[in-house]
Amino acid sequence: MNHDAYDNAYIAGILNSVKTIAMVGASPNDVRPSYFVLKYLLAKGFSVLPINPGHAGKEILGRTVYARLADLPEPVDMVDIFRASAAVPGVVDEVLQLDPLPKVIWMQLGVRHDEAAARAEAAGIKVVMNRCPKIEYGKLSGEIGWTGVNSGVLSSKKPIMRSGFQSFGVRQK
Repeated sequence: MNHDAYDNAYIAGILNSVKTIAMVGASPNDVRPSYFVLKYLLAKGFSVLPINPGHAGKEILGRTVYARLADLPEPVDMVDIFRASAAVPGVVDEVLQLDPLPKVIWMQLGVRHDEAAARAEAAGIKVVMNRCPKIEYGKLSGEIGWTGVNSGVLSSKKPIMRSGFQSFGVRQK
């Protein structure tokens, strides 16, 4: 897979299929990007399980924090990595020990590790690198356009509302 550019349909397919997300590197500090991404994803109806060994047993936004992926009480569809690129191989090692395996490993903006991505893909896991699910969701749902940002996605179609939430769903082609 070419990880330099992603087709909107690939990202939309992921965001529409994922329900439960483990966020590795989640922070309780409300000015950290992981905090507001976690808050945003919760508001969009995703179940997010924070992973941070320094805060294990505490809560972030009402969600129990776990020390590592192996401690999660339920399977996850996606692992969102908010760690430096050098930490990615270790996280992928942890992911590959999970049963069942998640569908997706997502690396945040500035995070990329091609060898670890290849190992994950060889195990059947989709990979996204150097992207933010909050930004991609906002772009593909049309929300980001409300602030005057050119998302590159134009549609005259009426927005689709997700049931139970006051938010737009991600439109697939």
